[in-house]
Formats: sequence, structure tokens, C-alpha cells
Amino acid sequence: QVQLVESGGGLVQPGGSLRLSCAASGFTFSSYRMNWYRQAPGKERELVARIFSNGGTTTYADSAKGRFIISRDNAKNTVYLQMNSLKPEDTGVYYCNAVLYADNFWGQGTQVTVSS
Repeated sequence: QVQLVESGGGLVQPGGSLRLSCAASGFTFSSYRMNWYRQAPGKERELVARIFSNGGTTTYADSAKGRFIISRDNAKNTVYLQMNSLKPEDTGVYYCNAVLYADNFWGQGTQVTVSS
């Protein structure tokens, strides 16, 4: 059974940091491209960051560049999103996503709220 379980969300003040984790099971994690998406209230889900299977290639949305870092530990079947210098506009539900050919798996999401 495929599972993606996100954790690490919460309430943080502007300028603060959070580290999201996504624990994967039920598939060959190391072969999959892993993505972090977010969905702000009233907006469409958008890609924030992605990391390829070997961990050597990453890409970021313009809004995340210089502030967020995506990484993965294939031995632990886990992908991370380190978020620094958080802004109110980073508020939303963050989803972990795994992709390989026709496979497209999603987690349940974790809420991140940036507010003073």
C-alpha cells in the first residue's frame, strides 16, 4: 500500500523556519522524482520544489528560490523541505508528491501558517 505521510507543519512567525518531512512507503522511493506542492486558500495547487531520484538535481519555484531547500534521504525513504525566511504568502497546505512514469502519488498534506 502506497503511503506518503507529511509532517512538520505548524504556525510560525514571519521570518521563521520550518522543516517539512514526507515519509514514503509501499513503492521504490529511490526511483521516484519527489515534489513539494502547496495550495493557498482560494488558489490552485502550485509546485514549490522538486528533486530527482538521484538527489543531485533540484528545481524551485521563483517564490522559493534562495529560501527553501529540498533534499532526500533514500535510505530513510524520506524527502524534506527546509523553509527559511518564511512569509505570510507561504501559508497553505503543503503536499508531498511522488512521480515515476504513470505513477503519481500524493500525501494528505500538512498545514503551514505564517502569521504574527
